[in-house]
Amino acid sequence: MTIKASVFIGASLDGFIARPNGAFDFLPDDGGEEHGYAAFIASVDAIVIGRNTYGVCLEFEEWPYDKPVFVLSTRPIDLPKSPKATVQRMEGSPTEIVRQLAALGFKHLYVDGGITIQRFLSAGLIQRMIITRVPVLIGSGIPLFGPLPHDVKLRHVETRSYSSGLVTSEYDVLG
Repeated sequence: MTIKASVFIGASLDGFIARPNGAFDFLPDDGGEEHGYAAFIASVDAIVIGRNTYGVCLEFEEWPYDKPVFVLSTRPIDLPKSPKATVQRMEGSPTEIVRQLAALGFKHLYVDGGITIQRFLSAGLIQRMIITRVPVLIGSGIPLFGPLPHDVKLRHVETRSYSSGLVTSEYDVLG
């Protein structure tokens, strides 16, 4: 069974997805302007998220996902207070995680969290990336990309700009 893994993420113009403490308060609220997230989240059937990003999501007033969420962690995790949340802890290499989720019947994963994205990208398991650049420089933080074992070639699909100043680019990962 083939499984697709995609990234949908916002980053500062200088390439950071969060501040050093994990906060992403520099990301604007959408202000009613749709940036493609609704269509993207409708296309996935499960979310694979890093423990640190999951910890930030636990602090939200409302649980943000209506899909199964698989949290990558070697330690136990706290569960969301929301009764609608479906959350499970997993551990293993990105290849093992994908294999397990494919065996469960999942077809399209949303991969989120800086280290998690980097690990899945290094393992060659990301097929699509949608990156929204926020017009702000924050100077330091958690980078979107880290060291890679080799170049990762991308094919530009499209770029959209919004009145808010956000610019979203979509890429197919070629390998």
